[in-house]
Amino acid sequence: MTYIDTVNWLFSQLPMYQNQGKSAYKVDLSNTILLVNHLNNPEKKFKSVHVAGTNGKGSTSHMLASVLQEAGYKVGLYTSPHLKDFRERIKINGKEISKHAVIAFVKQNKTFFEVNSLSFFEMTVGLAFDYFAKQKVDIAIVEVGLGGRLDSTNVIIPEVSVITNIGLDHTQFLGDTLEAIAKEKGGIIKNGIPIVIGETQKETERVFKAYAEAKKSKLVFADQGSDIKYISDLKGSYQIKNRKTVVHVIDQLKHKGFIILDKHVQEGLLHVVKNTKLKGRWQIIQEKPKVIADIAHNKEGLTYTITQLLEEDFEKLHIVFGVVNDKDLDSIINLMPKKAIYYFCKPNIPRGMAVETLQSYFSQKEYVGKAYDSVNEAYKSALMNANSNDVIYVGGSTFVVAEII
Repeated sequence: MTYIDTVNWLFSQLPMYQNQGKSAYKVDLSNTILLVNHLNNPEKKFKSVHVAGTNGKGSTSHMLASVLQEAGYKVGLYTSPHLKDFRERIKINGKEISKHAVIAFVKQNKTFFEVNSLSFFEMTVGLAFDYFAKQKVDIAIVEVGLGGRLDSTNVIIPEVSVITNIGLDHTQFLGDTLEAIAKEKGGIIKNGIPIVIGETQKETERVFKAYAEAKKSKLVFADQGSDIKYISDLKGSYQIKNRKTVVHVIDQLKHKGFIILDKHVQEGLLHVVKNTKLKGRWQIIQEKPKVIADIAHNKEGLTYTITQLLEEDFEKLHIVFGVVNDKDLDSIINLMPKKAIYYFCKPNIPRGMAVETLQSYFSQKEYVGKAYDSVNEAYKSALMNANSNDVIYVGGSTFVVAEII
C-alpha cells in the first residue's frame, strides 16, 4: 500500500471519533493492552509526560516539547487530531514521522489489527509508542485523546501527569458535570507520580485532592503559584495559564533529574511554532485584512478567544464559523458577538453540523449571516467582503480551521 492507501485504511477500517463521534469510543483499555503487549511494550522504553484537560492540552504539550528540545533532549510528541496530514500526530523534535514508517508499521501489524478489531485511535497510539521506542527518544509528551481514565494513551507510567482544566465538553462520554468529567480525566493520575493541575476550580479541586491522596501523588495547582516572567510566541490570551502550567511541569521534571535551565524555558516558550510546527492557536494568517484562525470550540475556549477578538482594532468583524453536529449551541451562543457578519459553513467531515441547521439557529437569535456550501466558499466570501481595516475570525471547530490553513 502507498502512504495514502495506508492512511485511508486507518481512517476507514473502524469508527473514528474525529469522523463519527460516540460510536468510536471504547469502554476499556483491553485492546490497547493487547496491542502494546503484541508490540513488546514500547510504552515502557521511554520516559513521558501525560497531558489531559478540556482546553489547552495541545498547546501545553507543544510548549513542553519545545522547552525540552531547547534543553537538548530528543523529544517525542503525540497529539490529536491533526489539521492537514495524519503524520502531524507523531513528531520527534518537530519532525513528523516518515511516510515509510507509517506504511511499514501498518503492513507489519495489519493482520493483528483486523483479527482484534482495533480502533483508529488504538492503532495510532500503538504506532506512536512503537516509533518513539525505536527512535530512542529521551522523553515523549503524550496528549490524551479524550477523557483520561479510558483513553488509549493511559498505559504509560509518566514522569509527571498534567491536567490543564476541566470544562463541559464531550459530555456524552465523560459525564455532564465538571466533577464527573474531572473523575474521568483524573484517571491518568498514577501511584506516586506528581500531578500538575493548570486551573483550580471549586467543583473539581476536591476530586483531584482525593485522587492525589489515594495515589500518594504530589499535587500542584499551577495557578496558585506566583506569576511567571516568561513570554511566548503563542499569542492567545489563554496561553498565560498554559505557560504557568508548563513552568510547574518543568520544575517537577527537574526534580526527576532532567537538566533544564532558565534559558531553555525562555527560548522554548518563545519558539514553540518553530520547534514543534504548531498551528491553529490564535494563528495570524495574514494582515490587511487581518485573518485570525483559532481552534477553540467549546464554552471555556471560546470565552477567551472571543474576548481577545473583541479587543482587536477593526472597522467590521467577519466570522467564518462551523461546528460539529454534537455541539451544544446553547452553551456558546451568548459568547458570540452580534455586531459581526457571519459566514456559516459545514466542516468537511461526516460529523459536521449541517450549515442550514447552524444558520437557522443563529438567525433565530438575531445574528446576521449567510450559509455557504463549504468552508473555503465562506472564507473566500469573507476575504472579498472585508476591507483592509476589518478583521476576519475563522473558528468554531478544529476541522474548520484545518481547511483554511
